[in-house]
Amino acid sequence: MTSEDQAILWRNSSLEHVDAPPLSQHLAVDLLVVGGGFTGCAAALEAARRGASVCVLEAEAIAHGGSGRNVGLVNAGLWLPPDEVTEKMGLEAGRRLIQILGDGPQRVFSIIEAEGIACDAVRNGTLHLAHSRAAVGELQERHRQGVLYGAPLKLCDETETARRTGTPAYFGSLWDARAGTVQPLSYCRGLARAARASGAAIHARTAVASLRYRDGQWMAVANGHTVRAQAVLLATNAYQRQFDGPFAPQFTPVSYCQFATEPLPERQRETILSGGEGCWDTAMVMSSFRTDKAGRLIVGGVGNSDGPGSRIHHAWARRKLASLFPALQGTGFSHAWRGRIAMTKDHIPKVVAFGPNAYACFGYSGRGIAPGTVFGTSAATALLTGDAAGLPVEPIGSYAEQFTVAKAAYYETGAILTHAVRS
Repeated sequence: MTSEDQAILWRNSSLEHVDAPPLSQHLAVDLLVVGGGFTGCAAALEAARRGASVCVLEAEAIAHGGSGRNVGLVNAGLWLPPDEVTEKMGLEAGRRLIQILGDGPQRVFSIIEAEGIACDAVRNGTLHLAHSRAAVGELQERHRQGVLYGAPLKLCDETETARRTGTPAYFGSLWDARAGTVQPLSYCRGLARAARASGAAIHARTAVASLRYRDGQWMAVANGHTVRAQAVLLATNAYQRQFDGPFAPQFTPVSYCQFATEPLPERQRETILSGGEGCWDTAMVMSSFRTDKAGRLIVGGVGNSDGPGSRIHHAWARRKLASLFPALQGTGFSHAWRGRIAMTKDHIPKVVAFGPNAYACFGYSGRGIAPGTVFGTSAATALLTGDAAGLPVEPIGSYAEQFTVAKAAYYETGAILTHAVRS
């Protein structure tokens, strides 16, 4: 086990495993999927269920990237409130995306049940927490908009929020009954395991060296072998390696770090998130916290805990834990890790049709589990049937994101300064 494996909690606690040997022969398939995260594994499962031949090529281990570093909140919808979605996309397209992603958690939990995925799934909702009194108004507006679209949202006052979370640090919250939590790496491995059981070829430690469209089919070279495919799905999101190909997703990479305690004593577990909800707040530099099945408390926040601000982010996490739950002051962290988020400028996920029978899905802007599952499933269906009507968003021919390095530095600098002040 590597030092990174030891640092990432989910790699230590996963009950799901999948046999994904490196590619060792030439293949010809209906669908080639590049990337073994939520999107790619959900696509492979859907394609295999439909009787198609499918191959997944993952450069590292399955769920190595954001899917195995995720907070594990199975949220409904996007980070944006509904009115902003329709403003950016147009009324009809926006409403459609809101409805599809609103049903996203149901899709996730249905797959978990159908495939028997051991990922500690808890569907007791999530809490969006008001970090200030002014933020209560933001939650009230989100509630108003969400209810208009049929979302089962509930506003909780300060007292109820304190009861649910176990801390008086927040001024109210918005509870979404559709949502829940999972062990994210286990969920992704479970998707891959189920896809393999349905006939998909799943190959980890297989980095794509080139991808080309020739003579009416796609051809990928990886590990010195060739995979020929009628269709291809690029599902690398924020973790694509450079290779010789016609397209690479463009986005602003944003780091998110997490810190997990050892399992808490029973008396503390009875008062801290006793209902099992996952939480995130309204602050500009967002933070989150949740518990896992073993009773560990996991605190997260925007920032690169492996970068120049490492000490500041670690100190912030200790202070954050103590400020939320004074009884835990002095409690150490047994695991600390970070992942990358693919942030688009409008915070709307993208489907780019970069060639014949070829899609790239990316840009979930921090909402990977349900959107990744939905986009992967629908992309596989569209590529195999030739009908794009079921995609959550209309495919576009190209996508460019400017000043990504500068914007990434801006987000990280903001996180460092905010965490330095709060520490």
